[in-house]
Amino acid sequence: MFTHADAMPRLAPKLAELTSQVLFDDVWRRPGLSPRERSLATIAALIGQARPHALDFHLRRGLENGLSAEELGELLTHLAFYVGWPSATAALEQLDAVLTSKAE
Repeated sequence: MFTHADAMPRLAPKLAELTSQVLFDDVWRRPGLSPRERSLATIAALIGQARPHALDFHLRRGLENGLSAEELGELLTHLAFYVGWPSATAALEQLDAVLTSKAE
């Protein structure tokens, strides 16, 4: 999630613990939504809030959770009308970078 993977546990160890134990080990595993659905909702929220740093991590996670590049492209098209063209096209650039790095 961070450019420097050791920054959170080093600088904010409790935040790292909560992120791991509460967010990813509890919230993300609740039965009400699948990991794929949680990824879709999370990616939409991050695009709407213009959070590029977290978006990169969650685009990768979304692909791992079964979202396709086509579905993510469709999500960006849909969100352009709700969150704005600049946010959607910036996210498109990130998606392209993620897909390119996965292909290498």
